[in-house]
Amino acid sequence: MKGSLIIVSFFIVGTFCGLYHLIPYEFTHSNLSYYALCGLMFCVGISIGNDPNTLKSFRSLNPRLLFLPVMTILGTLAGCAVASLFLPHRSATDCMAVGAGFGYYSLSSIFITEYKGAELGTIALLSNILREIIALLGASLFVKFFGRLAPISVGGATTMDTTLPIITRYCGKEFVIISIFHGFIVDFSVPFLVTLFCSV
Repeated sequence: MKGSLIIVSFFIVGTFCGLYHLIPYEFTHSNLSYYALCGLMFCVGISIGNDPNTLKSFRSLNPRLLFLPVMTILGTLAGCAVASLFLPHRSATDCMAVGAGFGYYSLSSIFITEYKGAELGTIALLSNILREIIALLGASLFVKFFGRLAPISVGGATTMDTTLPIITRYCGKEFVIISIFHGFIVDFSVPFLVTLFCSV
């Protein structure tokens, strides 16, 4: 939760800096966001390669649970496609690009800003932060009404890091490996799916 608030704070400060022209025009229209994106991708690679135990623990998973991240991805994209029917000024691919962030707001919003502009990038940032906040605040309700896999699915790409403690608390320690695996797969899909829907 604290990390999400920090990100939103930086976004608000950046908005005011742009609104009141506190940063030179040449700086804001450079390739800075591209270099930031490259840095983020590098950090993602480090985080995955730096923990070989996580990769080894995936072998102990029930084969049926391998479908959980797939269903999270398909369910999110289907929901975004339906939502686009109520947003006539946005195409289905725009909505699906935003949804394909799966809560990974830092990476997806930069991709979408690069491909589709700042407006959709801002929508992606806010909607993906909201997804994480809903997972954090609603975990106990999701377990109560939908079962212990529900908070994992709602958490999307965040279930291997920021929402993992709350999932462990309400779902039980036996769901830690499932949560990490789910987050790993969904996280890995973000750059590919976001760029796919932005390019269509």
